[in-house]
Amino acid sequence: MAKKGNRVQVILECTEQKESGLPGMSRYITTKNKKNTTERLELKKYNPILKKITLHKEIK
Repeated sequence: MAKKGNRVQVILECTEQKESGLPGMSRYITTKNKKNTTERLELKKYNPILKKITLHKEIK
């Protein structure tokens, strides 16, 4: 039987590309523990469209 955990899937979206107005969107899917990390997740990830590492924030 599978365990019911506190981990949920979240989508991270690039903030710099949204501001620049370029077409397309860089998104990543990851998991987080909602008990330990109650605030929104912010990670630096690679954006293949801008070809550099940018800040990605959790979206709803």
